[in-house]
Amino acid sequence: MKGSVLYDNLRILRLLNPRRCWNLLVLGSSFILSRLFKKNFHRGLPFTLSIEPTTACNLGCPECPSGLKQFTRPTGKIDLASNKRIIEQVGKQLFYINYYFQGEPFLNPDFLELVKEAKKHRIYTATSTNAHFINRDKAREIVNSGLDRLIISIDGTTQETYENYRVHGKLEKVLEASRLLVEAKKELNSPTPHLIFQFLVVKPNEHQVEDVFKLADATGIDEVRLKSAQVYDYEHGNPLIPENEKYARYVRKKDGTFRLKAETGNHCWRMWSSCVLTWDAQVVPCCFDKDATIRLGSVLKEDFKNIWNSKKYANFRQQILGGRNEIEICRNCSEGSKVWV
Repeated sequence: MKGSVLYDNLRILRLLNPRRCWNLLVLGSSFILSRLFKKNFHRGLPFTLSIEPTTACNLGCPECPSGLKQFTRPTGKIDLASNKRIIEQVGKQLFYINYYFQGEPFLNPDFLELVKEAKKHRIYTATSTNAHFINRDKAREIVNSGLDRLIISIDGTTQETYENYRVHGKLEKVLEASRLLVEAKKELNSPTPHLIFQFLVVKPNEHQVEDVFKLADATGIDEVRLKSAQVYDYEHGNPLIPENEKYARYVRKKDGTFRLKAETGNHCWRMWSSCVLTWDAQVVPCCFDKDATIRLGSVLKEDFKNIWNSKKYANFRQQILGGRNEIEICRNCSEGSKVWV
């Protein structure tokens, strides 16, 4: 596993050409200055982006608005023309696209065509899937597409535990898809995609943390990542919050209520380095704005660079610097903590 992780990191570093390195330096410098002086100072363009293939999902996970069908925004899927327009507008400094926001990416029949467009621009591509739509042929298509990283959600090592969070899901489908992907990589002699088992640690499955590492090793998966769960109603406790606090985003206070473990502070690197585009090309600040309540512009109506450098975006960054916890989407955010999200 360690060798696979190192190789994946080297692949990312090889994409850092002078233009991208300079942009990253400019972004980092402007972020540091903004934090020091508590005043928005922004230069550069995003070096990473999340693009939403679709909002549709086949599962009903209890803390996911997509699975619970609780969005106020419409369900849909991005088209190839919009994907191409986004990539061309964002700029040549972009080197990482996460083709995921809400929904199950493989419910978009053109998903791998989105990836291929990004690969034409030498952009590192990643996505996250529940793996219910990957058969033998699809596994080979995924490998041939050039997708660099594939995160497979596996939140239990037995069906009983798995379906506790992945409602309507079948663990055997996830395991079969994983085996087919490993086989396809071997058959096609491809190091990609880098396969990751992502284990969302919640109270019902925390006893299986060690087991998921063993399962990944037996299956031939490249890496395991433990992820802490975001829950919406946490102050008075939640049945999903793990007993072991090292796996939780929340800690119990002396009075028995809970608070965020992270000390967020009035800053957020994501506001300087990246953004999210919904399936209908709306620019939103980050992945915590799941219902796209803070819409900063549409790349179908105006140039992305104008949106990125707009007064509206600048005002939002200034809000972050002046009172982040007053912003609704920031109140349950673990950005800046040691908890991997």
